[in-house]
Amino acid sequence: MSPVTYSRILLVILALWVVVGSADPAQDRSETREYFKQLFPQLTLQEYADGAYALDPIARSQWLEIEDFPPYEWAVENGKHLFHTPFKGGGRYTDCFPQPINKIRAQYPRVSVEGEVITLELALNQCRQKFQQPMLDYRRGEMAALSAYLAYLSRGEMLEMKTPSSEGEMKSYTAGKQFYYQRRGQLNFSCASCHVQSAGKRLRADMLSPMLGQVTHFPVYSGVWHEMGTLHRRFIGCLEQIRAPVFHAQSEQLRALEYYLSFMSSGIKLNGPAYRK
Repeated sequence: MSPVTYSRILLVILALWVVVGSADPAQDRSETREYFKQLFPQLTLQEYADGAYALDPIARSQWLEIEDFPPYEWAVENGKHLFHTPFKGGGRYTDCFPQPINKIRAQYPRVSVEGEVITLELALNQCRQKFQQPMLDYRRGEMAALSAYLAYLSRGEMLEMKTPSSEGEMKSYTAGKQFYYQRRGQLNFSCASCHVQSAGKRLRADMLSPMLGQVTHFPVYSGVWHEMGTLHRRFIGCLEQIRAPVFHAQSEQLRALEYYLSFMSSGIKLNGPAYRK
């Protein structure tokens, strides 16, 4: 069976998963990785962390030049200052994160005993609430800087997500998967329309990145935004591009989406923050 034929068969399988609403996370991940292995046999699993730059040699060369003097360096330094500066009235971020600082990013997202998806950014704002500090914007600014600092310290750490098994984990996983494959908006696109079925193809001048590894390099400095942005800011941007109803950053829906994508990318090393065009 040729790789092209096999890929087409797997695409049908992926579509059937959504229709029947099956939820076997380990099988989902295994079959999805096999699909991408057939689609891009030249890539190792770890190379998916580089997104479209793993597939486009010219864009990769330009990206590596930018990474020599990355525009997110200031955000990492600002995040370091913010993370270690005590809050007014007492307390600091380190009081909320007992893990070694270079292990913090890899602990998220996770599902609490109450069944809620806890992302890194949500945990940072929960820490602020604990010490009566105002909430930060989940999309940019200080939150993106804090996330950039913790991501930078965790570079090379493996994103290791245990297989969903509890009721809360399965509920969040299923919700995230359904969100990813559901068509929506005036363009009738799903996340998978671009990043599974059309991965590696071009949309105008840009190559569409594969699903695998999409969460490992956030937050990013975007050449479009001209500033740092979090993963949920990117989610919102995608919804706007397909003219679909937008969910707010750290909504239950987008946290479930992050949880699903993180499980699918489990086993890939973290490499954030990063530059993206």
